[in-house]
Amino acid sequence: MKELIHNFILDTFRKPDLSKLWSKPWSNQRERFISLCDRIKFKNILSLKSLIVLGFLIAVIPLFLAVMYAAFGMRETSALGRTINSEVFEQTKAIRLVLQKTADIERKARLFVLLSDPAVRQPYEQQSYENTRASFKQALSALLKLHLENKIALLVNELSEKENLIYQQIISSASENNLKLPVDEAFQGLRESSSSLSREFESYVDHEFNELRQQSESLEQGLLVKGAVLLVISFIFILILLAILSRSMRQLNTCIHRLGSGELEEPIEITGPSDMRFLGNRLEWLRTHLMELEVSKQQFMHNVAREIDLPLENIRESTELLTNEATGEPNSARQEIARLLCSNVDKLKTVSEELVRYSQINAKPEMNRKETVNMQYLLESVIEDFQSRLQTKSISLKKLVRPVEISGIQDQLRSVIEQLMSNAVKYSPTGGEIRIMLRDSGAQLELEVEDEGPGIEPNDRPHVFEPFFRGKAAQSGDNIEGPGLGLAIVREYVTNHQGKVDIIDSRQDQHGARFRVQIPLTGKPKK
Repeated sequence: MKELIHNFILDTFRKPDLSKLWSKPWSNQRERFISLCDRIKFKNILSLKSLIVLGFLIAVIPLFLAVMYAAFGMRETSALGRTINSEVFEQTKAIRLVLQKTADIERKARLFVLLSDPAVRQPYEQQSYENTRASFKQALSALLKLHLENKIALLVNELSEKENLIYQQIISSASENNLKLPVDEAFQGLRESSSSLSREFESYVDHEFNELRQQSESLEQGLLVKGAVLLVISFIFILILLAILSRSMRQLNTCIHRLGSGELEEPIEITGPSDMRFLGNRLEWLRTHLMELEVSKQQFMHNVAREIDLPLENIRESTELLTNEATGEPNSARQEIARLLCSNVDKLKTVSEELVRYSQINAKPEMNRKETVNMQYLLESVIEDFQSRLQTKSISLKKLVRPVEISGIQDQLRSVIEQLMSNAVKYSPTGGEIRIMLRDSGAQLELEVEDEGPGIEPNDRPHVFEPFFRGKAAQSGDNIEGPGLGLAIVREYVTNHQGKVDIIDSRQDQHGARFRVQIPLTGKPKK
């Protein structure tokens, strides 16, 4: 078995031998190399390593896309904000200059009108008024060159027209030496146009910044939505990858569990990544070799038993003849020797039968199909069969039995109970007591058998379930020596049901051996 496991590990992790690839002529090397690359490509495209890399990319790419989208959005918003700020700054400066020039030209016009008498008016007064007006026109022209809304542009033109109207009135009156003061309504209209322009521009600035804020909020919401969508997509892909890997791991665990339980009849097939499929193929190889070993072991046991049975039968016949010849010689040495020979022949016969039985535990899987077993009824049936042996040694029986049903192999479960009962009766003193408990602990069945015999030494407990092991109690002369395979068979049968059997400490103020069998209740019958 060690060599088989060693070879399995070496074959699993051995590197592929590519030396043969170059041993052929060059004409075939290229074709073989391309074929090898194709096989490697298609087999490893869904390997465990590639799935790990794919999962990393799936987790990173959405984050990268979200960051890039946020970066582009922030850059666009920032550029738009800079553009709006620059335009608003230039427009605000131009508007302020126009409003300032409007106030200046109104002040110059009023001063020019106030000095309407040519004797009082200085020549430079008209030139100063003309210069102020040219500066006003230049400010208006600079403002109109900017990107303005139509409404603001109309207000600017309206302001220019009202200023022209005041100028025409002043100049025409001065040239006729009949200067007429413009009505206050003209200056009032100029001030109203200036105020309207100021209010409209403020409204325009508020509108622009509101649009910028809305665009920023829209970008923020878009980032949240797109980020959530990308995270959901990434999460879905990760779940798919996890489902693929977990399915392969469950299949692998089930196959290993079947191999450990000795269920070798069903082929092993693992789906999923190529690494898992390769490991499944290696387990299938191991399963076939274990089946071959099991068949060889059973064949060997049968051959040994067959070879032993014939000599034993001859020895028995010879012993019976010797016993018949010594019948007329009471208390003779020959009769004692014949009796010892018969006893030892019976022991050898029992050992041979137990060997065959132990070797066939996992044989004939078609006979080991699981079914629903009523453990309470099975236990009561075994106890009924032991009534004569219990009465012979005056052993009392104390039971605490609850109804329990389990999916299992009835013959094997019956053998477990019979072997534990047989040991308890064998090692119990005359007039002793055997305590049996059967219950459903929620997730598993629990069966306990406790006697009042000499018990099992703590040092012997780890070896009790080994084949042919006999403890101190079994080796003493007070008990009938058996072949040492009973508890080994019990352990194999319990293992076939995915359970375990242990030796636990006796209850307080009690002594003797106490066995506990635990078998899961979740097993299902095989189809």
